[in-house]
Amino acid sequence: MLMNTYGRFPVTFVSGEGSRLFDENGKKYLDFASGIGVNSVGCAHPKWVKAVAEQAGRLAHTSNLYHTKPAAALAEKLAELSGLSAVFFANSGAEANEGLIKLARKYSHDKYGDVNRSTVVTLERSFHGRTVTTLAATGQEVFHKNFAPFTPGFVHVPPNDTAALKQLGGEVCAVLLEVIQGEGGVFPLNADYIKAVAELCAERDWLLMFDEVQTGVGRTGKWFAFQRLGGILPDAVSFAKGIAGGLPLGGFIAGKKCADVLKPGDHASTFGGKLVSCAAALAVLEILEEALPSVEEKGAYIRSELHKIKGLNNARGAGLMIGATVDAAVHGSARELVVKLLESGLVCLTAGGDSLRLMPPLVISQAEIDEGLGILKNEIL
Repeated sequence: MLMNTYGRFPVTFVSGEGSRLFDENGKKYLDFASGIGVNSVGCAHPKWVKAVAEQAGRLAHTSNLYHTKPAAALAEKLAELSGLSAVFFANSGAEANEGLIKLARKYSHDKYGDVNRSTVVTLERSFHGRTVTTLAATGQEVFHKNFAPFTPGFVHVPPNDTAALKQLGGEVCAVLLEVIQGEGGVFPLNADYIKAVAELCAERDWLLMFDEVQTGVGRTGKWFAFQRLGGILPDAVSFAKGIAGGLPLGGFIAGKKCADVLKPGDHASTFGGKLVSCAAALAVLEILEEALPSVEEKGAYIRSELHKIKGLNNARGAGLMIGATVDAAVHGSARELVVKLLESGLVCLTAGGDSLRLMPPLVISQAEIDEGLGILKNEIL
């Protein structure tokens, strides 16, 4: 029996193909959620299936005590796509962000020899994971109930408030930001604010780190969302969700400034960079090279259509990471709306408590987008 830790919807999915899902009764659904942004290339993509099957048939696991070709090839590709230098593989977004936190603190300790220079600054409304440490980093009280005491060494400041950051002093070692606050409601940070944060980090030698667990791997129309910011290059960035197309894989990429900070024995993950997941990820990146150029255009089209729908306000986001605030007086709660859409064959998400969140597979076709929008309009109008 499973623990009752999820507010599950009353559907059991048993198969999928592309942007379609099928339940145990054979009912067909259009997927505007992609497993919370995980199924970036949809379900059962032939190239992905082939890569997974072939690697599983050769070798599934060796541990990181040995070299593997899939992990090496994937690390090289991610470094190339990000413009950064060195990759650490883990299993999930929370693990990836834990790694960023350890990286930042060790960078500071090694360089300054001050154990008190260890505070990581994050934002109110942020979300960085479910472990005790990444919950401490998360700037939403709703996730903090019942789990204290938390790992110390975090400060939450308001988003888009440069003055609040400037007031902080010598206890800080890094700033960790989501370019778009996903679980907080799909709210993009102001580009000017991020530029000011980058300048402040450079001035004070704080590591500039981006949590791209949701926004990375093409979700916003660029390989990484920070690449939308016009020349800003972080010291490190985390990734997970869409990288392996449905298999567990996450990690972080460090730039030259901190690429060599973690030494043998400093950090590890038994299942991190497993061969099958890395083979899947290489296939995902190959598939997305073709799909990526149309992601921003598709997202802009969806947002423009959402603006026309009564009771969906402030359509926002980038690429195929989209949010819209649900007017409760018109539609009830965001969850109630998602349940209604699910009954009509459209799979969507909520975010921030009051928002509809759409994260379709990045390979979704224009015809499927129109079909999904048609369901949405029929249920709402």
